[in-house]
Amino acid sequence: MKQSNWIASYGNRRVLCLVGLGFSSGLPLALTASTLQAWLVTEKVNLGVIGLFSLVGLPYALKVFWSPFLDRYTPPWLGRRRGWIVLIQAFLSLSIFFLGRCSPVSFPLLVAFMAMVTAFLSASQDIVIDAYRTDVLRKGELGPGAAAGAVGYRCAMLVSGALALILSDHMAWRHVYSLMAGVMLFCSVFTLIAPEPEERVVSPKSLKEAVWGPLLSYFKRSGAVEMLLFILIYKLGNVMAGTMTMPFLLSVGFSRSDVGMVNKVFGLLSTIVGTLVGGTIISEIGINRSLWVFGFAQAFSNFSFAVLSLIGKSLPALVVAIGIENLCGGMGDAAFIAFLMSLCDKRFTATQYALLTSFMAVGRVVAGAPMGAAAQALGWPVYFSLSVFAAVPGLLLLTRFAPWNGGGKAAVPDAG
Repeated sequence: MKQSNWIASYGNRRVLCLVGLGFSSGLPLALTASTLQAWLVTEKVNLGVIGLFSLVGLPYALKVFWSPFLDRYTPPWLGRRRGWIVLIQAFLSLSIFFLGRCSPVSFPLLVAFMAMVTAFLSASQDIVIDAYRTDVLRKGELGPGAAAGAVGYRCAMLVSGALALILSDHMAWRHVYSLMAGVMLFCSVFTLIAPEPEERVVSPKSLKEAVWGPLLSYFKRSGAVEMLLFILIYKLGNVMAGTMTMPFLLSVGFSRSDVGMVNKVFGLLSTIVGTLVGGTIISEIGINRSLWVFGFAQAFSNFSFAVLSLIGKSLPALVVAIGIENLCGGMGDAAFIAFLMSLCDKRFTATQYALLTSFMAVGRVVAGAPMGAAAQALGWPVYFSLSVFAAVPGLLLLTRFAPWNGGGKAAVPDAG
């Protein structure tokens, strides 16, 4: 990729600020999930109680229900989106700080309450940052913008996940969470320097319009229902492979250290590279063609696991398989996020984007549920080979919703 292409894609303020906002969006997630679970385990909290803490993640699944409120009302500072972001970042910093000051042994319910508050604020921040990203980017910047946000998000999860766990071996958990609260507060700097969207959009005039407007705006399009089906199944092959990656690698005989270093660390780096490369390619060939190219690439990347299952325990083969799968997956994610952004009406970006991503998440959860039984019945080589063909229905729907010779905008004509 030419250096000039990278500079053109990522070297402007609208795109660069999304790295910082993506980081802000990803930072709280592990602090209420894996990192919190590690803290509870070290404090010898009952496993049954730890299991119940998984309910803390509910706000991320239910965020669509209060997103109309964030579309309707505008704070009196920093504009329609940035005003909400900086306010939520301040409250998030406080909630993370006070979560770290709670005692899981003495006051587990208080820990659960503060974790739920943090997750609610984090989900709310996701709503507004996703909306801001959609509003601020020009048409040709959707790919690089999606990639920049995804890179920041994944780096933040590394900080609040792996780095937080390392720090917990050298300092008390309350100090770890206080440090993360400080990082969260610093993220407000990215919000303050981020530009306002060039297009001024009038907010819905009432909460009723904010609730029903996004639905009417979306479903008045012909093919709107089929589009939801496409969103559900486009990444079905990756869901099928990704759901069983960890059990597969451990069953082959790789150690947890091997899996941690290669699948988590090297896999993360491969995803970041794939996302950045994908964003640049999208700006060159458009969203539609990128969905085709990356769709086939991420489908056929699953063959690398089928080959690994035949080779058996081989560290070089593991590195190659993880590298290919994450590189192609990162490119596919960049294209799909850009595609979802292109569907949104800027009057209702918070609600429509939350709705579309929630629908995508439901599909991932439902599709992933029976995969363990399928892998057990078929065996790993057949299972991963079939995951390639699971991508075919989504690719076939591209002919309708993202034709190769169509523009970058999603090919969903208005009903009228």
